[in-house]
Amino acid sequence: MDTAVTMMSNRDATIAEFDRVRSETETLCSPLAVDDYQVQSSVQTSPPKWHLAHTTWLFEAFILSNFLPGYKPFNARFDFLFNSYYYTHGEIYPNSRRGMLARPTLAEVYRYRAYVNNRMRELMENVAEAKWQALLFYVTLGLNHEQQHQELLLMDIKHNFSVNPLLPVYRDDLEIPRGETRAVRWLERTGGIYQMGHDDNGFGYDNEKPRHQVLLHDCRLADRFVTNAEYLEFISDGGYADPALWLSDGWALIHQDDWRYPLYWQQIDGSWQQFTLGGLRELNPHEPVCHLSFYEAEAYARWAGKRLPLESELETLLAEQPVTGNFSDSALLHPAPAGDDGQWYGDLWAWTASPYAAYPGFKPLEGSVGEYNGKFMSNQMVLKGGCCATPAGHIRASYRNFFYPEQRWAFTGVRLAEDM
Repeated sequence: MDTAVTMMSNRDATIAEFDRVRSETETLCSPLAVDDYQVQSSVQTSPPKWHLAHTTWLFEAFILSNFLPGYKPFNARFDFLFNSYYYTHGEIYPNSRRGMLARPTLAEVYRYRAYVNNRMRELMENVAEAKWQALLFYVTLGLNHEQQHQELLLMDIKHNFSVNPLLPVYRDDLEIPRGETRAVRWLERTGGIYQMGHDDNGFGYDNEKPRHQVLLHDCRLADRFVTNAEYLEFISDGGYADPALWLSDGWALIHQDDWRYPLYWQQIDGSWQQFTLGGLRELNPHEPVCHLSFYEAEAYARWAGKRLPLESELETLLAEQPVTGNFSDSALLHPAPAGDDGQWYGDLWAWTASPYAAYPGFKPLEGSVGEYNGKFMSNQMVLKGGCCATPAGHIRASYRNFFYPEQRWAFTGVRLAEDM
C-alpha cells in the first residue's frame, strides 16, 4: 500500500495506514532480545529502543501537542530525551549518548507508543473537518518519517550486531539471494532540457521541491549495480593503494581508518565472508557490492574508466522506470543480483556525484519541521533509488536521500555512468 496518504480524505483509511505503519516498526523489532534494544555501536547508529521512542515523540511533539486540546504528555521529560535534532523545538539529549539510556525501560517505551497511538486515533476520529487537512499533512509527514526510521532501524541493527564477536543473527529465516551476474546494459540519455523534482502528485518532502528544469548532456547509465566480483578486481588491482584514484579526503580516510575492503567484509581462512542481517555468509560474487562510502564508490568508478551519475541524470531516468524492486518486504533484507528488467529501485541506494543542495526556489516547511531537511544541505552527497531495507511504497524518482561521503553503514552501492 502506497504510504502517500496525503491525498486520502477518508479518515478510516488514514487511521488504518497509521496503524499499519506503527505496527510495522514493532514487527521489525520482534526478532530482538531485550538486551538488543539498548545497543549503540557508533555515533552514526541509534539503539532500537531510541528509534521506537523517537518516532513516537514526533507525533506527540508536533501533532498531539498542537491539535489535541488539553493533551497531557506521557512523560514530559521524554521531550528532551527523544528529540533528535530540532533545536527550534527545545533541548536535545546528545546523539552519542543514546546507548546510555537504560531508562526508560523497553516496557515503558512500548507503553509510550500505545499511549500516543490511542491519543492519535482519538484525534483523527474527532478533529473538526476544518482542521482535518492540516492534521492530515502532519500525520502523513509523521508516517513517512517513521518509515525512514524503519530503514534506519534495520541498518543500525546490522551494525550493532556486526561489532559483536558472536556475530548474532537478526533473522534466521531470511532467504539467500539467487541469480547470476549478467552483462551491463547501458541506457543512453540524449542531452537537452529535462524536468526534475517532485510533481506534487502525492506526498513529497520539501527538499524534493520545486520542480524545475535542468540541462543534461549526452550520457549513458548502467542498468545494474557493480558486483562483488567486479569490486574484488578493483581490490586485487591495488585500488586501495593507488592515490591517483582517490579524492584527497578519501585517501586520508582510508589510511586513517585502515580501509582495504567494504564494510562487513572479512577474510576467514583465505575465503571472503560478508556479515548480513541473516548472519555471516560466504561472499556471493554475483551480488551488488554494498556498504561503500562515497569515496570508495568514486574511486572505483575512476578505476573503471567511468564516473558516478549526476542526481539529475539518474532521477530523470528513474522517472521513466516502474517503481518495483527488492525492498524490505522481499524477505531478503540484502541486495540481490540484477534481473533481466534492470536494477533501478531497491537493492541499494546509488551514490551520485551531486552534492546535497537546495533546488532553485526551495523553501523549507514552516516551523520546527522546517529543520527536517533544509539544515543538512552542506557537505553531504545525494543518493537515489531506495534499498533492500526501504519500505515498499516509500520511494519515488524524486526522493533525495543524503549521507556524508565517509558514511558506509547504510545499504549503499555503485551505479556507473559515462559521457557520450
